[in-house]
Amino acid sequence: MNAIFITGTAGSGKSLLTSRLLQWYIDRESFPISINLDPGVVNLPYKPDVDVRDFIDVNTLMETYNLGPNGSVIMASDMIATRIDEIQDEVNNLNPDYILFDTPGQIELFAFRISGSYFVSHFQCDNKVNLFLCDGMLMSTPINFVSIQLLASAVKLRLKIAQINILTKRDLLAEKLNEVLGWAASTVSLESSLDKEKDSEYSLLTKDLSRTMKKSGLHQNLIAVSGSDLNGISNLSAALSRIVSQGEESIGGT
Repeated sequence: MNAIFITGTAGSGKSLLTSRLLQWYIDRESFPISINLDPGVVNLPYKPDVDVRDFIDVNTLMETYNLGPNGSVIMASDMIATRIDEIQDEVNNLNPDYILFDTPGQIELFAFRISGSYFVSHFQCDNKVNLFLCDGMLMSTPINFVSIQLLASAVKLRLKIAQINILTKRDLLAEKLNEVLGWAASTVSLESSLDKEKDSEYSLLTKDLSRTMKKSGLHQNLIAVSGSDLNGISNLSAALSRIVSQGEESIGGT
């Protein structure tokens, strides 16, 4: 069994990519399953095979502990780790080839609270990889680009598993797509764009952060994917296959 965790900022397309990958593997005669780990989500573009909402109810927590919406979602997210054995049993009974974990919309609830890293480290399977979704609409400026890359690096450090960084919404970037991918592939290209920024202080700071990530090996290329027309999904599938078959720590591409 291979576990694929799908993380990213709110609105980056986690649930949509989950549904696309699910169908991609089904069409290629693999046996994938989907697991919803977001206790606060209302609607999903797929039917989860395992749903954390069956174990944890946000509304019940609000009533029982007199919590507001945010407090109850935080508590529910922390409680996911207490249900890992039940989730593991359901997955083992299904015995899939791939397990797609759709994580909470607010990335901090999964990546930066102890319950998320506990779940990732203690879930039993053959291989684990995290897909970090970089919202293409947020990465269209060089300073934003480095900011999201820094967040991706922080998530990798927290989860401590192989990670693929994905640029989502490639179909909406149009002529900016090649430029953004160029920033990921070349620090020279990125720094050239940063030199054109009006705020020189933040431009210099962003350069320093980018160089540090590059030096430490945290800087990665991006795989550009569109959830609407599936453009780029074959590249993502190939990167996942390389990690699963070779145990690579990270992968990037265009």
